[in-house]
Amino acid sequence: MENERSEVLQSKRVATLTLDDGRSIEFPILSGTLGPDVIDIRTLSKLGVFTYDPAFFATSSCTSNITFIDGDAGLLYYRGYPIEQLAEKSDFLEVCYLLLNGELPTAEQKAGFNNSITHHTMVHDQLARFFNGFRRDAHPMAVMVGVVGALSAFYHDSLDINNPQHREISAQRLLAKVPTIAAMTHKYSVGEPFIYPKNKFGFVENFMYMMFATPAEDYVPNPVLVRALERILILHADHEQNASTSTVRLAGSSGANPFACIASGIAALWGPAHGGANEAALKMLEEIGDTSRVPEYVQGVKDKKYKLMGFGHRVYKNMDPRAAVMRQTCYEVLKELNLENDKLFALAMELEKTALNDPYFIERKLYPNVDFYSGIVLRAIGIPINMFTVIFAVARTIGWVSQWNEMIADAEHKIGRPRQLYRGAVRRDYLPMIKR
Repeated sequence: MENERSEVLQSKRVATLTLDDGRSIEFPILSGTLGPDVIDIRTLSKLGVFTYDPAFFATSSCTSNITFIDGDAGLLYYRGYPIEQLAEKSDFLEVCYLLLNGELPTAEQKAGFNNSITHHTMVHDQLARFFNGFRRDAHPMAVMVGVVGALSAFYHDSLDINNPQHREISAQRLLAKVPTIAAMTHKYSVGEPFIYPKNKFGFVENFMYMMFATPAEDYVPNPVLVRALERILILHADHEQNASTSTVRLAGSSGANPFACIASGIAALWGPAHGGANEAALKMLEEIGDTSRVPEYVQGVKDKKYKLMGFGHRVYKNMDPRAAVMRQTCYEVLKELNLENDKLFALAMELEKTALNDPYFIERKLYPNVDFYSGIVLRAIGIPINMFTVIFAVARTIGWVSQWNEMIADAEHKIGRPRQLYRGAVRRDYLPMIKR
C-alpha cells in the first residue's frame, strides 16, 4: 500500500512546457532509486515538436536496473555493489552472474554457472576456418566483428529472443566463446597454432592459457597476473549506457539475434574515442619518452599543443573509482615481474604527480582514469597493443549481454527510432539534365 501511495505521489509531479503560440503540455517527472530525476517526454509529439539532444547528453534512453554511475561523486555500482568491493572480493564469473541475474550467487548457483561457462568455451570446429579468410595483418577487432557475428550461423538452436531459456543459453555461449575467439584472433595474427581451452582452468586462467601457451612447452598461469587481468575484466564489465552498449540495445530493439547485437557492440567499441583509450594513453607515455620531458609535455597540454590521454572522463567529473584499483594493480604486477623500475610506469607516476598538483588540471577535474593505468598492466602481462581493445570487448561482453537481455524482457521496449532536426533542401522539382 505504501509503495502504491508513493507511485501516485510521484506521478503527480510534472514539468510544464509552454510554446510561444500558447500551447502547453505537462510531462510526468520520474525518479529512480539513485541519480537525477527524469522528465518523461514521450507525449511531446502531440504538439508536433521534438527535443534536440545531439550525442544524448541529457536524454535517458531506457530504464535499467544494472549499473549506476554518479560522475560527480565518482561512484560506480553493479546492481548496487560498489565496484571497489567487487574488484577486491569477487571474481569475474561471480560478477557476470550478478550482472545477468541481479543478485550474487549462492555457492551452489556459482558452481553451476561456472560449470556451464566452462563447458561452453569450445567453438565449432568449422568456425576456426573463418580465420583463413582474413589477412594475418588484419586488425584483431576487424576479425572479432566478423567471427563473433558469424556465431549465429552455428548456434541457431537458441535464437528465439522471446524465449527466456534461449536468451540464457545464448548469453552463456557468448560469455564463454568470446574469450576463445579473442585468443584465436591473437594466435592467428602472430602465426601460432590455436590453443584450445582446458576445463581444469578457471575463466581468466583459461584465457591466458589460450593466449600465451604453445604446443612446444607447458604453460602455467601466474596467479598474480591472473588476478590483475581478472580485475581489468571486472572493472570494464559494464558502464551504463555508453556508445557500444547503446549500439547493442539499438540493434537488439529490431529483434536482431544476440550474436549480431554483440558484434555491433564490438564494432562501436573499436572506435578510438571509446575502446582505444588505454592504447592511446600508453602511446602518449611512449611519445613523452622520459620523466625529464614531463614538465614540457604538461605545458604543451595547457598550450593545446598536446592531448593528455588517460585523464578526465565523459561521465566522471571526479576521480574514476576504477582508477585507484588499477593503480594498485600496477604496483602488484610490476613487483611480481621485477619491473618496479619500469620506465613507462615511472613516467606515468611522474605525469600523475605533476598533473594532480597543477591548478590547470585541478580546476578542470582532469584526474587519471582507469585507462591511464590499464594499458601499463596489459603491456606488462604481455598483451600486444593491438589486442587492448579486444580485451575490453572480452570484459564488456557480459555487460552487453545483460543490457540486451534486460531490454528484450522489458514489456515496454520498442524498436529504437531517433528523430532529427532536418536542415537540408526544401521541396524542389527535378530538372532535366539539359536545364541544369
